[in-house]
Amino acid sequence: MKILILGCNGQLGRCLNDQLVNTDHEVIYTSREQIDIADFEATKKQILKISPDLIINATAYTAVDMAEEDQQTANLVNHLAVKNIADICNQLECWLIHVSTDYVFDGKSNVPYREDDITNPQGVYGETKLFGELAIQTSGCKYIIIRTAWVFSEYGNNFLKTMLLLGADRDELSIIVDQIGCPTYAHDIAKSIISIFPHLHLEKNIHGIYHFCGDKPCSWNDFAKVIFSEAHSLGVRTPNSVKSINTIDYPTLAARPAYSVLDCSKIKSYFGINNSDWMLGVKTAIKNII
Repeated sequence: MKILILGCNGQLGRCLNDQLVNTDHEVIYTSREQIDIADFEATKKQILKISPDLIINATAYTAVDMAEEDQQTANLVNHLAVKNIADICNQLECWLIHVSTDYVFDGKSNVPYREDDITNPQGVYGETKLFGELAIQTSGCKYIIIRTAWVFSEYGNNFLKTMLLLGADRDELSIIVDQIGCPTYAHDIAKSIISIFPHLHLEKNIHGIYHFCGDKPCSWNDFAKVIFSEAHSLGVRTPNSVKSINTIDYPTLAARPAYSVLDCSKIKSYFGINNSDWMLGVKTAIKNII
């Protein structure tokens, strides 16, 4: 199978690269410099030339707060460019695996979100990601959309790396305690995507949306404490104390969902994929960083 990965230098793209080192598939990795998805005509020309069997879209505009002020760019990358990619996939009759977000929900639930629950994004980032999902669904292409949440790894910019950076300099940190979600190790997302490959050429109707995230809900404060506990055990400098604060005490441009837990039973049922063991992911990521 010929696989085209868009966004190979991002967090998920680099994890896919690591996980596909010994694959028998033909994998083509492209960065923004090689295929700029914001240039629709050039993207179409390049993808048609490659003619892949599967496109994995690991690109996204993920700056949640900046999206509130730069709505045009967020919409271009997360929605319009995704629509263009889906239309190309439909023309080629190739599969598209696209990664989306828990931010399509409003976070007002108190039970894990299922794939068919009502969406109600509270900010531009979530709204543009939802528009991207809808564009894929109406394109006619063969698709898998994977919604995930609180992604971290040894690569890129993420909460784990920010905590390690801040913890090395400060004796005390204040971390939000009233937002609940499931941290997800990016390597586990990559593994889950690869686990889907063998199913793509079967006759079963598998196209649709799937949730994949960490196995244990926690607050950002809990997440930070796990990070610091693991870092401390590995000899990394950590703060002396982690205080609890509420969302109201830490205002941001974009609203964050208060509850971002995703129900992952569908991806388990269809593909036998288990939730990300995020605590093991924290340990692995820190070991790879230090």
